[in-house]
Amino acid sequence: MRASAGADAAANPLTAAALGCVAVAFSGGRDSLALLHVSCRSARALGLQVVALHIHHGLLPEADAWLRSAQRLCARWQRRGWPLQLRWARLSGQPAAGDSVEAWARAGRYAALAQLAREAGAGLVLLAHHRRDQAETVLLQALRGGGTAGLSAMPAQVLRDGLVWARPWLAQPREVIDGYVLRHRLRPLQDPSNLDPRWARNRLRLQVWPALRTAFPDVETAFAAVAQRAQEAQAVLAEVAALDLARLQDDRGGMRVIAWRQLSPARQANALRAWWSGQAGRGASNALVARLLVEIPSQGVGRWPADGQTECVLYRGVLRRVVRARDPAMNPAPAPGLVLDLSQPGLWSVPGWGGAFEVREGRKQGASPEHLCALQVSARQGGERFQATPLGLPRSLKKQFQAVGVAAAGRIGPLLWARGQLLFVPGLGLDARCWVPAGEPQLTLCWCPEGLLSGPDQPAG
Repeated sequence: MRASAGADAAANPLTAAALGCVAVAFSGGRDSLALLHVSCRSARALGLQVVALHIHHGLLPEADAWLRSAQRLCARWQRRGWPLQLRWARLSGQPAAGDSVEAWARAGRYAALAQLAREAGAGLVLLAHHRRDQAETVLLQALRGGGTAGLSAMPAQVLRDGLVWARPWLAQPREVIDGYVLRHRLRPLQDPSNLDPRWARNRLRLQVWPALRTAFPDVETAFAAVAQRAQEAQAVLAEVAALDLARLQDDRGGMRVIAWRQLSPARQANALRAWWSGQAGRGASNALVARLLVEIPSQGVGRWPADGQTECVLYRGVLRRVVRARDPAMNPAPAPGLVLDLSQPGLWSVPGWGGAFEVREGRKQGASPEHLCALQVSARQGGERFQATPLGLPRSLKKQFQAVGVAAAGRIGPLLWARGQLLFVPGLGLDARCWVPAGEPQLTLCWCPEGLLSGPDQPAG
């Protein structure tokens, strides 16, 4: 890679972002080392600051040495006068039993990178993936039965979590990066886990890819082209799904099944996948989609387990994603006489209930902060009465749940009381008798099972 060509590859997204600081994900390996080197050289000419982001995964004994190596390298380049600083983080915890170590590490790495970039004031994060990485991702997704979303592999640039994530070398072959490393006498770290055949990408890279390149010399370019075409197709599918869901979803994110049934089978599947992704923040399994496509049309009411925590519930013609209640035998007992102060915005966990209250500033149908200072927490006992509107009458919780179509799975959670008056019911929201007039300072509440933040998967309130 010519120095000028490499610099241009890294500098283009910097110029487009018009930022004073750019972050580079830096492991110390060949690709990220080359990208950091190019970025520093380009940034000096452009008057930008570069921050190297290093993530200590805590999975290998060499990780401590890699961090020290990154610190020494950045200190040496700083002494050259390069506009560089290093920030690092160590992942905490470990994958749950049965979870993928690769998936856990990837999710933790991106979350840590985002946090470090924000702390440094960088709005752009550069990633060192190249064309062979893209081709390998396409093939792995195909082997896993991935659709257009999976075959789209990695985008060259995407806005996520308020940050621009860019891969300036996604069209570059690995050999060009190798040449750059040799020309500038860079000394990348060697990760022994890259030779471990337990990981799918390593098996592909070590055992399959050499044979593929021998039989099909253009395989890398061909798979990169597949990713590009898949990205175009996925964009069209997303646009169609958005049009369909605009008329299928109700104001709480549920999908109206009667209208959904009127779509063609292909659009039903596309809308179902897009709906689930919007509710869960991740793709639906092929098994769940296949089962829903077959069973929903023949059932007026139904429940379908989605994973260990969530399920799809069909009730009154509306399909919703709900968080399952924990098995009481697995839950600690709720603390007796628990009192909460919810007078400030934020996410407040409730011991023993497996969830949290999210408090937000509101404009209408909210309670005054003073009213939320000392709230008593209790389970549903029976006989409670809730008033849904200012002009309505207090009615039993069962009738109120039925009136707004909240299925049984959405009726679970702690009740909140203020000075002996029922104030909040999960699935129903704040009792109208505690609302304050519009324009006055007020807060709204939402119950989030399993500590999840509120979103379209949660019932109103």
